[in-house]
Amino acid sequence: MGIAVNGVEIDDGAIEQELPYHTQADNPLKQAVHELVLRTLLLQQADVLGIAGDDPEERIAAVLERQVKSPKPDIAACRTYYLNNTGKYSSGDMVEARHILFQVTPQASLELLRATAEAVLEELKLHPERFAELAGAYSNCSSGAVGGSLGQLSRGQSVPEFEELVFRMAPGELGARLLETRFGLHIVQVVRKIEGKVLPFEAVQSEIAAWLERESSQRAMHQYLHILVGHARIEGMEMEGADSPLVQ
Repeated sequence: MGIAVNGVEIDDGAIEQELPYHTQADNPLKQAVHELVLRTLLLQQADVLGIAGDDPEERIAAVLERQVKSPKPDIAACRTYYLNNTGKYSSGDMVEARHILFQVTPQASLELLRATAEAVLEELKLHPERFAELAGAYSNCSSGAVGGSLGQLSRGQSVPEFEELVFRMAPGELGARLLETRFGLHIVQVVRKIEGKVLPFEAVQSEIAAWLERESSQRAMHQYLHILVGHARIEGMEMEGADSPLVQ
């Protein structure tokens, strides 16, 4: 038997039409079917609510508008979020950092590369003054020619895992462990930090309110979709939740 939602079958043609919209998903076919099941449920709910029309998307939007309610964040909630996340609302944060990159390549054994990187890191823990020398000898980054220096970095200039590490390290601190990114293994040191200026609450209040409202709305939509799935008779597939582009 194929896939059916409350007795309404989802045919192969509909799946083929939906599939191109999910090519970036881990499992495009599963995500396409998942999406079609949720759309079918919402259109069935539109019938129950008496929401007519020729455009399925408009009918779905009308169902969600009528059925999904989420509270708007008040100023107290915005201020609490601001006080707990001031790091997100600073302007001009910069770090001066240097690294030694051990690049992963098809020709290099990852175990040997890691062992070499670990040995260099242990040497630097004992003799941090050798950083520039060892960067020149070992780094697969062009920065090795200047002692591994990456200059001054602001937020958004490096890959997320590298940025997250260097912006929480103290000036002069050497990373205790190797950092792994898509470029390879890194030994990282922060030379100095330039603290940015925290933006006043009034300057970011509307941004925070919009973000909190989106989060609240998405949570409410997920809950609503979970309820629909929980009360439906779905045959031919197992629904693992209500994650869907419908609520992105």
